[in-house]
Amino acid sequence: MRIVIAGGHGKIALRLARLLAQRGDTPVGLIRNPDHADDVRAAGAEPVVIDLEATTVTQVAEKMMGADAVVFAAGAGPGSGAARKDTVDRAAAILTADAASLVGARRFLMISAMGVDEGPAPDADPVWAAYLRAKKAADDDLRGRSEQLDWTILRPGRLTDDPGTGKVRLAPSGVGRSTISRDDVAAVLVALLDAPGTIGKVLEVVGGETPISEAVAAVSR
Repeated sequence: MRIVIAGGHGKIALRLARLLAQRGDTPVGLIRNPDHADDVRAAGAEPVVIDLEATTVTQVAEKMMGADAVVFAAGAGPGSGAARKDTVDRAAAILTADAASLVGARRFLMISAMGVDEGPAPDADPVWAAYLRAKKAADDDLRGRSEQLDWTILRPGRLTDDPGTGKVRLAPSGVGRSTISRDDVAAVLVALLDAPGTIGKVLEVVGGETPISEAVAAVSR
């Protein structure tokens, strides 16, 4: 499969690209900074330079031509202010979904965050609150696209750079607030791509005791 990864230089995205390339897929990493192209190539993906904050749906669609699936893994990242939470975590996600719909890349995976539907606490840090609102808006938009996209939303717990265990706790809700390695999130994304039973589902994931293949099979039923 040809799989386009928005935010292709992110920590999860690079891990995902490696896994996809290893199994024979063709990952494509959309990146804003051309200096990141070598890292994307080293992960086994084709780098494509496009700034999702300063482009049109037609231009993004041109970069997605021939894609079988799209993964939105972009994010404004630590240190960014509330404005970029909106332009990346909300607007760029919606733009990417628009482009996927335009080119007929039906399978769409969104990396979201826990606590999105509950919203920020009244005393939450303003930037964190802006992040949660942006992610909720992007998730809500995607949930309204079932006629155009075969979507799955994945909400990981707190991310770590620990080595993956290959075991997780995956469910629509109730997994608890815990950690998960970026290695394991990437592996779950690969498994979700091959699991049509997860289409139209919002899933939470943290580290656990169930092998990823079994966990994805369970939520696919």
